[in-house]
Amino acid sequence: MPELCFTLHLPDGTPMSCRSPSSIMRCHLLPGTHDMPDFLAQARRGFAAASDRVRAVYGHPCSQAAAQLHAIETACRRFEGLPTPRITIDPY
Repeated sequence: MPELCFTLHLPDGTPMSCRSPSSIMRCHLLPGTHDMPDFLAQARRGFAAASDRVRAVYGHPCSQAAAQLHAIETACRRFEGLPTPRITIDPY
């Protein structure tokens, strides 16, 4: 199963290198700039789908997908007080 590495930029411009165990993330996280709440909803769906693909092949969910989502959610919490925080995803 091909993994996918991608870079996103937090609302303050800080880059964050991320990894998904499945390239299905391309269907959930489109490159470009997104409102943070929408981005987080897309990321949750995407990492769940990636984990489901791992489960289908190996019989267990992917802890790497869960850990990466947790890291993204933790990083985004710093910006919850901003009026319109936005996340940018670099092209794949």
